[in-house]
Amino acid sequence: MDGLRLAIQTRLGERMVSMNSTLVETVSINYEDFNESFLTCGTCLYGIWSGMYDGQEHTPKLLQCSHTVCLHCLTRIAASQTRDTGSFRCPICRELITIPRGGVSALPPSFLVNQLLDLMSRQRREVIPKCSVHINQELLFCETCDTVFCTLCTGGSHNDTANSCEHTIIPFSIAIKRMSEILLYKANECISKLTQAQEGVSAELTKLDLAKETCLEQINTTFQQIQTLMDQRKQEIIDNVNSVCSEKRRVLEEQHSLIESEKNKVEQECQGLQYQVEVRNITQRIEILSEKLDATTSLGEPRENAFLTCDFKLNDSLEQIQQHLSVLGKVRTSTTFPSLCSAHLEGEVIAGIENYVTLKTVDYHGNARKNGGDPVEAELLEVTADESDRSCPQRVVDCDDGTYKIYFRATNAGRYGIKISVIDRPIKDNPLYFDVTEHNNPVCVYGSRGSGKDEFMQPVAVAIDERDQTVYVLDTGNSRVKVLNEELEFVKHVTNEGLLGRSCTGIAISNEGLVVVNWRSKYITEMTTDGETIKYFTYNAFQEPIDVAVDKSYGHVLVADNGMSCVFVFDAEGKILFQVGKKGTFSLISSVTVGPLGEIIVADSRIQAFSAKGDFMEVVYDEGRGKGRYGGITIDPDSKILVSRTEQKGRTYVQLLSLTDSSLNQCIDSHDAKLKRPSGLATTNDHHVIVVDLGNNCIKKYRYW
Repeated sequence: MDGLRLAIQTRLGERMVSMNSTLVETVSINYEDFNESFLTCGTCLYGIWSGMYDGQEHTPKLLQCSHTVCLHCLTRIAASQTRDTGSFRCPICRELITIPRGGVSALPPSFLVNQLLDLMSRQRREVIPKCSVHINQELLFCETCDTVFCTLCTGGSHNDTANSCEHTIIPFSIAIKRMSEILLYKANECISKLTQAQEGVSAELTKLDLAKETCLEQINTTFQQIQTLMDQRKQEIIDNVNSVCSEKRRVLEEQHSLIESEKNKVEQECQGLQYQVEVRNITQRIEILSEKLDATTSLGEPRENAFLTCDFKLNDSLEQIQQHLSVLGKVRTSTTFPSLCSAHLEGEVIAGIENYVTLKTVDYHGNARKNGGDPVEAELLEVTADESDRSCPQRVVDCDDGTYKIYFRATNAGRYGIKISVIDRPIKDNPLYFDVTEHNNPVCVYGSRGSGKDEFMQPVAVAIDERDQTVYVLDTGNSRVKVLNEELEFVKHVTNEGLLGRSCTGIAISNEGLVVVNWRSKYITEMTTDGETIKYFTYNAFQEPIDVAVDKSYGHVLVADNGMSCVFVFDAEGKILFQVGKKGTFSLISSVTVGPLGEIIVADSRIQAFSAKGDFMEVVYDEGRGKGRYGGITIDPDSKILVSRTEQKGRTYVQLLSLTDSSLNQCIDSHDAKLKRPSGLATTNDHHVIVVDLGNNCIKKYRYW
């Protein structure tokens, strides 16, 4: 059938309503180019291969405009368009078509399409595969068993009527066609993918050329700047040489002119001496010339010298320039293969607290990269209820070992995704989706309710030495201080006379050691971290001292006294300096702390800030009396205030506020490890807070920023 040409002429006459002329259809088709699109209704897309052009409902009809449409579509179109006009428009060219008396079914058939159908049917019959054993038998194909057979040589389950119904059996010619279609589809898909890959590589080549041009421009610009600087320095040295030379020349030329002038004077005076006969005049002239002769001695030596040189060996500038030029600029490239790079999330993500994603880069072979420098971009998106995305701020830190940390802070609880690209190409499993929770639970806990010798008994306060991050917990019920390391691991116990009586309520870190307040004895005791007493003092105005803080900058000791409703400020030796507040200023002070600039922060039913001199500054947070009380309070170097709170309804939490940002108001709810009577707290250098859980006889550590 190669090169088969088909020519068909169809004569349509009297059956075509309102057409007196003969309509001739002529077509020349190369069979190799022929496909089922010639036999497909352009309106409903039913075709011979789907079994729709069967001479019944989907019979092809020829319109006066020469377009072919199936009977099913014409019936539907005529019903919607004709109304009382008796005509409709061709759905392909929009030409007005008159409906014959018998309706759309009376429209002439498309003989061309029918003959093409016959031709294709014959062609299909000619290529139907036959059994090699039973030559006249058409081959069948079982899709279930993937087996080819004919009806005479079937065996096994295909002979059994009961079992054969469980198999899908179709003519082998149809199976070949289906597989050919699948093969063609796969091939087209493969070609499409390869085309996309080719386009991607072409785009990367274009980017590479642009990057090269950019590098060359940077090189030219940089070295032009260097050349400009060198030219400037060269001109400066030349100007300096010219300036020095001009000054020397001026001095020498002045001396030269002076000598010339004196020479002329002597010559003038010598004129006519041979005719001079008066002794007195001769003697006088001899004296004048003697003086000039003495003066010429000073003019005999140049007043300036001709020494002028340019020394480039006074220092190692040339060597330094050479060294700097040898390391000036660096051609940076990367073997990172973005689609193999991966990212993973570190820990649970809590709203309002900074977290990070670790990006690990690899090359094309999957080998881990050992250095950084790749351009990494990241975008954090909050997936909202309306399916829109809200971008959140983030920052990328290059660890210079092939890994990158992408820090972000999710402002709200919910679903988030982070898109990461390296060298403008997405990484594997991009974007990375994760959930953000509003609950902030402890990262570790020390202590429990119990009576063991190493357990807490009524811990009330905590202090952290910022130098080594050692944690000191005031274990009041045991009249001691429990010392832990940064990981909340036990180190030792500290005892001292000032801790006796089970009545110490406040602890602070001084420049020398620890400072505690004993509300029962009314003494303030400073001791070393080994428990040796450094000094102690009291004050006759004390009534109920309950907390202590130390301003290390000045060595001041601050003591909150509930009985006097004020904060007393002492110097390092225990001498009273001034007091903050008076009766009525505070309502049962719970704690006091010192800010980064010496601010005095006091908590009762609200939080108030005073200057280092005791002047009122502001109410940082006014929760309102009668709703609950604050416990311990602390402030970190960034002026973030953390304070424990117990409400009347039983809710307990740690509140995060700020001296500088009034909008900051976050909550550490400890949802899975409820706080019970939280009291003292202190912060570490890495944004963790240690909270004393008095009701549970333990301390808990949380991330807070």
